[in-house]
Amino acid sequence: MKKTIIVMPVANEEDTMEAILDEILALPYDNLYIYPVIDSYSKDKTEEIIRKKEMQNDKVKCIFYKESKGVVSCYLEGFRRALQDGAEQILEMDGGGSHLPKEIPQFLKQLEEGYDCVWGSRFMNGGSMHGQRFYRRILSQGGTILSNLVLGTGLKDMTSGFEAFRREVLENMDLEAFLSTGHMYQTEMRFYCRNLRTIEVPIHYVGTASSLKGSSVTEALRLLFQLKKNERQVMEPDAGRI
Repeated sequence: MKKTIIVMPVANEEDTMEAILDEILALPYDNLYIYPVIDSYSKDKTEEIIRKKEMQNDKVKCIFYKESKGVVSCYLEGFRRALQDGAEQILEMDGGGSHLPKEIPQFLKQLEEGYDCVWGSRFMNGGSMHGQRFYRRILSQGGTILSNLVLGTGLKDMTSGFEAFRREVLENMDLEAFLSTGHMYQTEMRFYCRNLRTIEVPIHYVGTASSLKGSSVTEALRLLFQLKKNERQVMEPDAGRI
């Protein structure tokens, strides 16, 4: 398997962190590495758990991002570090248990089949969403419908954060040019990759108790229509020919 790095922003997840790392490390891949990205927002023992695992296993690399401006900046810093360290494939996932490590192989399989991007989908056949408040499901599905209408995309799930990329996709992106700092980031990423060879795979999302502020919804709507208005292109001119 090509060198693959999992980028995983984490914060205040001491209850689940060790188990998730162990489950990923138990997967039958020799060339799979984990880069948990953490910042000062995390106040519990999450970093301590990661650093202990890092000392025990060279496939874990703890990244403390001092300049973090939130979860999206941690994703992007993780991408930068993965590219610097020679990743040929990069997988993005949540570190709090919402995304299941046992579903990682299907992402890697599709990358090996030649796809540029693989999107996890809760709403396609075979996918599901459990333990999430009803209004969050409505927002996610409604956001997907609206995003597809406004942006001209056609995905089953425009807001999932479980996804994978060939190296060249992220290399050809201007990672400094993302507009989103919150929930809209996943939709923005899919919009920028719309002309590449992509595929969705079903995932079983396990919800958390996190809430979504009304201001976040308002900001997402603003950014959605700004994307459409600007037709902003983060990809380099030849990126469509990856």
